[in-house]
Amino acid sequence: MIRIEIIANRSVEENIFDAFSKEQVGKYYTKFPNIWGVGACGPRMGDAVWPEENFALVIWCEEEEAQGIKRAIVSVKEKFPGEGIKLFGI
Repeated sequence: MIRIEIIANRSVEENIFDAFSKEQVGKYYTKFPNIWGVGACGPRMGDAVWPEENFALVIWCEEEEAQGIKRAIVSVKEKFPGEGIKLFGI
């Protein structure tokens, strides 16, 4: 089993789920809807100064599904290169 963590700007959430549907992956997940922090793309604090927010997904899956998730995330990152989409696999 592989643990996938995805942290992304909420503006691309729908695009990520659409890409999952296209790849037929990500059916089971845990979602953290409001994530605040500072990364390479800058602060996401959900306040008046830094209004953007991130969300996070955690998915436990087999290697084959993990590869499909990676393909889905790569496709979204190509469309939105400045939105701060990160994927981690353990």
